[in-house]
Amino acid sequence: MNTEIAARSRAASRRTPLAALTALPVVSLLVVPTPASCADAPALTLPAVSVTGTREQQPLAETTAAVGVVGEDAVRLVRPAHPSEIVSQVPGAAIAVTNGEGHTTAIRQPFTTAPVYLFLEDGVPTRSTGFFNHNALYEVNLPQSGGIEITRGPGTALYGSDAIGGIVNVLTRTPPSAPEAYLSGEAGGNGWWRLLAGGGAGYDAGGWRGDANLTHTDGWRDGTDYDRRSATLRWDHAPGDATVAKTVLAHSSIDQQTGANSPLIRSDFDDYPTRNYKQIAFRKVDALRISSAIEHEEGADLYSLTPYYRDDSMDLLATFLLAFDPTVYTTQNRSVGLLAKWRRDLAPMRTRLILGVDLDHSPGSRLERRLNLVTEGSGASRQFLDYSVGGVAYDYDVSFTGISPYVHAEFSPIERLRVTAGLRYDHLRYDFDNAFAPAAVAVTTTTNGTPGTRFYGQAPDGEVDFDHLSPKLGVSVALGEASSLHLAWTHGFRAPSESQLFRPSAASSASAAQASSSAALALDPVKADQIEAGLRGRIGTLDYDAVIYQLTKRDDILSYRDTETNATTAVNAGRTTHRGIELAAGFPLATRWRVDAALSWSRHEYADWVVPGTADFTGNEIEAAPRFLGNTRLGWSPAAGTRLQLEWVHVGSYWMDQANTMRYGGHDLFHLRAEWSPNDRLKLFGNITNLGDHRYADSAQISSSTPVYSPGLPRTLIAGVEATW
Repeated sequence: MNTEIAARSRAASRRTPLAALTALPVVSLLVVPTPASCADAPALTLPAVSVTGTREQQPLAETTAAVGVVGEDAVRLVRPAHPSEIVSQVPGAAIAVTNGEGHTTAIRQPFTTAPVYLFLEDGVPTRSTGFFNHNALYEVNLPQSGGIEITRGPGTALYGSDAIGGIVNVLTRTPPSAPEAYLSGEAGGNGWWRLLAGGGAGYDAGGWRGDANLTHTDGWRDGTDYDRRSATLRWDHAPGDATVAKTVLAHSSIDQQTGANSPLIRSDFDDYPTRNYKQIAFRKVDALRISSAIEHEEGADLYSLTPYYRDDSMDLLATFLLAFDPTVYTTQNRSVGLLAKWRRDLAPMRTRLILGVDLDHSPGSRLERRLNLVTEGSGASRQFLDYSVGGVAYDYDVSFTGISPYVHAEFSPIERLRVTAGLRYDHLRYDFDNAFAPAAVAVTTTTNGTPGTRFYGQAPDGEVDFDHLSPKLGVSVALGEASSLHLAWTHGFRAPSESQLFRPSAASSASAAQASSSAALALDPVKADQIEAGLRGRIGTLDYDAVIYQLTKRDDILSYRDTETNATTAVNAGRTTHRGIELAAGFPLATRWRVDAALSWSRHEYADWVVPGTADFTGNEIEAAPRFLGNTRLGWSPAAGTRLQLEWVHVGSYWMDQANTMRYGGHDLFHLRAEWSPNDRLKLFGNITNLGDHRYADSAQISSSTPVYSPGLPRTLIAGVEATW
């Protein structure tokens, strides 16, 4: 079988801005001291500060956005094998498994692969707008991170295209002040093993830290092997009292056989869940990033420059295309960019002014070939057994360029009131060079020896431009020493990605294919407006954070999916609406017990969407959009060095198709985690996932007019040991 195609190729603590950022206390609550009776409690639900909103440490009580923080301590306890195991600790946020560490994300949106999220590492985008990857979190070394910040809804003026559903900012770990090292080894069911190693040291002017991750699993379903190699190196250095620099080098290499959400008909889902109809699929990813954040403080001024470089490539034989458009392709892009910012603090009304510009230039390419297939069966249970590579469908180079100046201002007309406002202008451009054909091409391949021809529309050489203004406005009010209220209106947008513009769906005729290509080039950006109100604080020993929001998207780029043929077509919908309530809360039950919860209710609708001559989905709920999401954790520390946690995860029911003809009933899962440290240098740990061995679906949909379900992981034990010196 042919599984390859050719590729077209921390500073020591001091009173400086970056040092403060690297040591931020993400597990303390607001600015209120913790009562003595709770001093030994586990990490609290709500953080005192966040860094995502302005790319600097900022009191959460003055942040006019819904921000959830998963601290480093929580990451260390969970030791996530997949992002879904940690992200749901933030209300209104959830991730579903596809395969390996692949995922779909739901943050004020349905579970989706659409480009409506901005994924960051220490504030730097992991990819450019043009080359979005919905699996972005597998390109980041999450289990060895220093925590995660999730901003729900459109981003601030400092973030432009992509930040509609939310921003996920993965933080790197701070270098130690003294030499240290650790080695962790774990093993579990389905051939799972993982080695994590790291360490670092400090010196008078800074410090460094390195972490490495080797992971393998045979996969619990047929043909779902997975290997990853990741490393992160961070160096913080302060050449002077007023200047600091933080350099991060990160690399991930992933090689997986991918059942990627490969669904099963109901009988196989119930009786033979390890089956995989699409074992020929694979994904090979290589992601390299390097950035250096340099900050200089001079009086009331702060100057910040963060140059970065990225190199991403992927070979993919996608399961989601096999039924109607089977291809194998290589995509590649390299990026150079700069995040530049000047901030001035003024005495009157505690005013802060930020001016900045984000620059990104990302040349990339796509080489895609049609497949000859060997299959067995038909419809939703059709099995794909083998393939060979056929003719070229797409071969092009495309460069994405973004120039985005912005202004952000904050001031307090009275002591308890903080007003924030911002405006961002984005100029985004694609330069397209078609190296293949000037018009639609016909590609003939075979299925079980029978030839068939599909047509692929081709875009002409040229430029595609998008210009957009994004205003933001918010206020926060301190209601007392332990509570605050925020109100905000935010506007976000999302320009179409490279594949949405230049890689339309295959068609049955040359004219239809070229019409599809012309329609793709005419796609408009998605525009989003959100109104949000939030209340956060403490009552006695109860920590809480409650938010209500309504988000409206216009010109939403949606994929109309024919549930009979499984073909998808990207179109601009008229309008979709997303509204909900989110609640985070935590409190001690007794001296050594604590409960934390992240709960949300939401409703996602097609407010106005008519597919001409085909269907009218206006008023329907969006598919894969559960109304209820919940994560509740009960923690117990019976003795020093011992922790146990029982977690309950709830995913509500949702429609399986755009026409709202059938629902998936949702599911409830329980996970158990434990760790014991017999001394300061040794730790034993174990996790049991899906404690009740419940049969559930990571996703459910209609395929070939048949309900199909992607089975989730059965009960699985992982245990290990960690040594520190």
